[in-house]
Parts: sequence; C-alpha cells; structure tokens
Amino acid sequence: MPYLYQDSKPRPPVLPGMARTTHSSGKAYQELKQECLHKGVLFEDPDFPACNSSLFFSEKPPIPFIWKRPGDIVKDPKFIVGGATRTDICQGDLGDCWLLAAIASLTLNEKTLARVVPLDQNFGTDYAGIFHFQFWQHNEWLDVVIDDRLPTFKGRLVFLHSAEHNEFWSALLEKAYAKLNGSYEALKGGSTIEAMEDFTGGVGEMYEVKKAPDNFYEILAKALKRCSMVGCSIDTSSAAESEAKTPFGLIKGHAYSVTGIDEVSYRGRQVQLIRIRNPWGQVEWNGPWSDNSLEWRSVSPSEQRRLSQAAQDDGEFWMKFEDFKVHFDKVEICNLTPDALEDSTAHKWEVTIHQGSWVRGSTAGGCRNFLETFWTNPQIKLHLTEKDDGEDDCTFIAALMQKDRRKLRRLGAEMLTIGYSIYESPSRDGHLDKDFFRYHPSKARSKTYINLREVSNRFKLPPGDYILVPTTFEPHQEADFCLRIFSEKKAITEDLDENVSIDLPEPINPTPTPQETEEEKQFRALFEQISGKDMEISAEEMQYVLNVVLKKAKNIKFKSLSLISCRNIISLMDTSGNGKLEFSEFKVFWEKLKKWINIFLRFDFDKSGSMSSYELRSALKAAGYQLNNYLLQLIVLRYSDEQFQIEFDDFLNCLIRLENASREY
Repeated sequence: MPYLYQDSKPRPPVLPGMARTTHSSGKAYQELKQECLHKGVLFEDPDFPACNSSLFFSEKPPIPFIWKRPGDIVKDPKFIVGGATRTDICQGDLGDCWLLAAIASLTLNEKTLARVVPLDQNFGTDYAGIFHFQFWQHNEWLDVVIDDRLPTFKGRLVFLHSAEHNEFWSALLEKAYAKLNGSYEALKGGSTIEAMEDFTGGVGEMYEVKKAPDNFYEILAKALKRCSMVGCSIDTSSAAESEAKTPFGLIKGHAYSVTGIDEVSYRGRQVQLIRIRNPWGQVEWNGPWSDNSLEWRSVSPSEQRRLSQAAQDDGEFWMKFEDFKVHFDKVEICNLTPDALEDSTAHKWEVTIHQGSWVRGSTAGGCRNFLETFWTNPQIKLHLTEKDDGEDDCTFIAALMQKDRRKLRRLGAEMLTIGYSIYESPSRDGHLDKDFFRYHPSKARSKTYINLREVSNRFKLPPGDYILVPTTFEPHQEADFCLRIFSEKKAITEDLDENVSIDLPEPINPTPTPQETEEEKQFRALFEQISGKDMEISAEEMQYVLNVVLKKAKNIKFKSLSLISCRNIISLMDTSGNGKLEFSEFKVFWEKLKKWINIFLRFDFDKSGSMSSYELRSALKAAGYQLNNYLLQLIVLRYSDEQFQIEFDDFLNCLIRLENASREY
C-alpha cells in the first residue's frame, strides 16, 4: 500500500466553489456529457463498470443482479420529485444505514444539499445517461461522474431507493459514493459522522448520551438551527444484537437521523420532543409520543400541523426527549463550522491542515505505551499566540483523520485505532527525542483511541507552544492521515520534520608517526600479505581483510561484510581511480569505520548485532546526517528487514552512500 511520504506542510482549506475532476479521462462532467449528446450515445463509465467488481470484492452477488437505467425501470424517470426530502431515502439490501442517515440529514439543508447533489441534471431533453455528485475528501472537493446504470432484481432497485418509484437522485448519489470508495460492498458498516463530513467538509463531535451535559437539549436545538447534521444510535453488547429490535420498536446498532427538536404544549405544560428517522423508511418507536400514541389526542390540530405530525409508517417519529436519553446511547454532530454548541455566539474559525503518513519502520511509532518508538511519530508544532476574546485560554479543535481505509478494504485494510497527544514544547527546535517523552507528561490528549475514521476533540490551553503527536495505537501500522486544526484565533502550525543538513568532521589526513601502533602493525602485515608488492587491495581482498579483523573483535556480533559494501568503500576512498585502495587510503577509512561501529553499537540496545530501524534517525544524526521524514522513510524501506531491523552491513552501506552524496551536496 502506497503510504510513502505525504508533504505535511500546513495547507489552506479549499474554497467551497472548487471541485477537482476525478474521471480517468481527465474530462469534466459537462465535457463528457456533450460528447455523448454529440455522438447520440448514453454514457458508460469505464472507471466504475456495470459488473460484479463494482458491487462486491469479497463475495459473489447473492442474487443475479441486472444493471438497468432508470428509463428501463419506470416509464417516466425523474431526478427529483417535489424536492429532495428525507422520505426519499429508503434502505435496500446493503448495510449502509450510516450513509443513509447522513443523506437524510443532508436534505434538511438546501444549500449543502445543492453542493453535493448539483441540480443542473435531469432526465429531460439533454439526458445522456451521465450524472455527477460532489464529495469532500481530505481537504478537497471532488466531482464524481457516474453513468445511471443501477443494480436491480426483478425490475426493482436492490439498494437505496426513494419512496417515489420514479425518483432516482438518492440511488444515483449512493452509486457515486460507492464509486468514490471502490465498490458498493465498501459501504457496509460505518459511522454516520464519516458521511456527514464527506458531504460538508465539516468537523464532527460525538456525545455519549448518558454522559451528555445538562444542557444537551439546547445543544441539539442549536445544532439543528445551525444546519448541523445530527445522527444517533443504540449500542450493542455483541454482534448477535446488531439490528435487533427492542420491545419499543427501536433497532440496536442502527444509524438514525435526528430531523427535528421542539416543545409542545401538553395538558398545561411544555414537553420537550425530538424527531428521529429510521432510514429503512419503516419500523418506528412505539412508546409515548409515537405516531398513534394517546398523547397526540391532547395536542391541538394546529400544533400537530406545525410539528408535521402524521401517523404514517414512514420511519419517522417523535419521542419525548427524556425517553430519547434513556433509549439512545450515542449522538454524532457534524458542524458545518466548529462553533461551540454550548456558546451563543458564532465565530470565524481559522483552519490549518497537515497531510502525513505513518510508515512502518520509520514513522509508525504507536501510542505512548510504546516509548521506544513513540517519539518517531510525526510531530506538529502548534503556536497558540492569541487568547480567546474575554478569556485567558486559547480554544482549538484537533481532528485527526485516517485516509482511504474504506477504499482500501478490497486489499484487506481496516480502520486503525488512532488518537493523539499534546505536549508543552521545550525551547529547542527539531524533532523531539525519546528522553523528552520519557520525562514529560502530556498536557492534553484525544479522549480515547478508537477505530473510527476521525478522532476530534475540543481543547482550551494557555497561550504558548505545543507539540501534537498523531499516532496509531499499535506501532508498525501504516496509513496516510490528515490533521485539521480549527482555532478561534489564528494559530500557527509547523511540522517538526527536520531540514536536511550535514555536519561531518573534517577529512582525516593521517600524519606519519615515529612508531606504528600495534593495531597498525597488524593491519600492515595482513595488508602486505593480501595485496602483494603493489600494496593495493581490490574489493574482494578488502572483504577478506575486514572480516578477519572484525571477527576477532569481542564486542561486535554482526555478520560478515558483503562484497557490495567493500566495492562501495573503494568508490568512496579511492583517490587514484584504479578501483583499489592503497594502505594510506585504507587507514583513513579504518578511522571512519571505527567511528561508525561505535555509533552502531550505541544504538544496538540489545547487543544482537542489529539495530531497530526506528533508531536510525538518531544514529544518522550521531554520524552527522540530519534527515527529514521523506529521506528517512526511503532509507528504511531500502535497508531494513521485515522485523524493522538493520544489520551493520546495511548501516555501513547507508553511511557510505550518504557520504558520497554529501560530496555533491
């Protein structure tokens, strides 16, 4: 999987009016449509063909699906009938209730809906079998083009459909989202907040209902008033409980939409109500304030009309807010802006975005439980300089998102467990080392490590400099990530990916000494024995000399040096260009080699003869090379083994190549 190097420099948020064309032809929707109209053909999308690979990746279709265009299903197909509403969303035979709950919430905001579902398309005179939808992905809007062939069985849509049989906007939207994620199967199971963010580019917050603030009703009311998207669900205690029906008609492990909140006058007092929608389009709450409950008989007809109360089996129902808190467990809110729902004033938020990667062996260090590798994770410096208005602290939201995991399901990828920690920054610059994290506790952290696409939390910290460390829970897990920082006042962020620099000692010019050391005498004798009268050795002869000497050293447990290493040594030290080393050249290299051996032994913590690739950054720095994450990841991929270990021979090759490169630097 291609997790190598993501430029993590801060990026500005994308403007709402921009959407990148994604079709493989490089052509935009209108150009593709005009081509089809000119040729008199209906569009067929080669990027998402009407075949089984677009449906499932791990199984065969359980029934023989037939792909049909809307005109082959009904006589008079329409894109939208009577406006796009939440009753247009009825779940089919795909476990994507999380997506459908988000679509239902989307219909409550006309402006947001028109961004995702462009209204410049229909089945009229300029129909060409092509439609397009727009989704937010990792700080950019994408324009996704599809043809209108939909999977059917016995002439009916298999997946998402509208209650109006000749209305197709919702089914086509589901297909576009399936294309974005690789297949329909990729949409099985998920969190409503994921789709909500893809529809808005907003930031999500999650509440546990049983631990919600006292003003939770006001929080939800404010969220809906601000056109935030709101979903809710009931936890399951086991897989067997998934979609199990409770005695009150509610479904466990199922995603619902919150579509309204209001108060009603009932027998002389005000009662707080909340309106919920089941994306199935049926199966409703049967307790107090349900469609046919006795409570409604005490409410005036005009009040019922105001609340759009109707006793229909459409999946939507009212319930008392106190009952909602008893029966539901989680609420997910996607704010179009991250204004605090507890606050009565709106703010203009500053947004900074970082793209990065966790790469095994170099920057995939895991959480703080794994101190030996935790420090190798990417590190982002956060400068909080301005206090909130009338406050002593600075407010910000940190939202960490793992990228493309749903799309990569066909390759076996799952959502990783992710989170982050925030530390007060020391005065020094550069990537913080292991000892810093050993002796300094975090100032803040994500509430939990969880296997959701995004983890976001709101913080208030005093002005100052902080280091945010995004991580997976376990080390060695690879993924690309996107980190968004929302701040009420301007906050400056920078990646602590170090600049490339080289600080090598001056070349050694050996001065003749009156007497050779014992070590030099042994070397000279061995050198003369191998080289002959010309006192020069080839790569093969050098390999023999070095391995004889190194095997006698008691503190060295590494394997023999390879012939490639010896050829690289000659390319580094040979000043005459004849492919051999004289004894004086060899003596200079031997001094280098002793230094490199000592560095290697210093970072070979278990004295096994190999070094953890996560220590390579520090080892190279000790040798005079300060590298950024990109170069470090490349070197680790080249020189480490499957256990993230680097043998001395590979370490030596690495240093030789770096020194050769530094001569041209």
